[in-house]
Amino acid sequence: MEDIDTIGKKWGDLDIDILVKIFQSFDIFELTSGIAQVCSTWRLACCDPLLWKTLDLTMLRSNFIKIPLEPYVYVDGRSDKTLTRVLKIALNLSRGNILTLILHFNLYINDDQLTYTAERCPRLKRLVMPAWNRIKKTGICKAIRVWEDLESLTMPSIANPPYLMEEISKNCKKFSELKIMGPCDILFASTLTAFLPNLKVLSLRCSMLLKDALIIILDGLQHLEVLNISHCLLIEVPPPPAPKKVFKELDESILRRASRLRQFLTCNDDSCMACQRTRNDEGLLRWYRYGELFWKADEVRSLAL
Repeated sequence: MEDIDTIGKKWGDLDIDILVKIFQSFDIFELTSGIAQVCSTWRLACCDPLLWKTLDLTMLRSNFIKIPLEPYVYVDGRSDKTLTRVLKIALNLSRGNILTLILHFNLYINDDQLTYTAERCPRLKRLVMPAWNRIKKTGICKAIRVWEDLESLTMPSIANPPYLMEEISKNCKKFSELKIMGPCDILFASTLTAFLPNLKVLSLRCSMLLKDALIIILDGLQHLEVLNISHCLLIEVPPPPAPKKVFKELDESILRRASRLRQFLTCNDDSCMACQRTRNDEGLLRWYRYGELFWKADEVRSLAL
């Protein structure tokens, strides 16, 4: 027993900076496993802001099944309990210092969990939440109102985008980067130009993109500096009965409009694996098929994970 106590005292006597350096190598499960309970020195180290600039929850996934009705997923209760436990411990230790929050695309957070998170990391600058089947309008709007410092958002496409973009416009004056993991139609494009005219970086990679929507974006977002449409399925939908047209190359009208951008990232190559996947999935990419590196990737460095 004396040997164990001696070892414990030696660990407790370690300089906090050294402990923080060690804890920086820990994943979220290790950081929330109870190490903060060892002693007061360890708890101080566990609360160091260096550990909590980013809360990366990509190791967490919901145990779910697809269902035919909204929200189109049913999440096992144990998954929710695990997520809630991790959130409570992490957000308590972080003391409001989290600037970046990253969720896995198969982690289906609910309104209560999102609201709880927003209230405890009010300084958030970047949110990566590729799926929000279980998030209602009231939940995401309540969170956005807290996140006044939000600058960057990665999100799925949604059926009714105006309410969200309007909320961002009202509350997030520094907002400048958006990544949409899903189709971009005329409604989405028009919403962006109406509510986020100062957007500087936009990524639509691996999505179905209407040509008219692309023109609206290029004409309406006059402050846009970087646009990524790599691996997109660019289409035009004429009036019926004419079939939709898929573009193999960008025409002169698009290239002329895009010439003012600092970066215009494109790829439509038959030999490109990402382009092949977008075409095979008809612009509605099934991210779960392709592994971790694919959904985390982006040609825009500031949006890649």
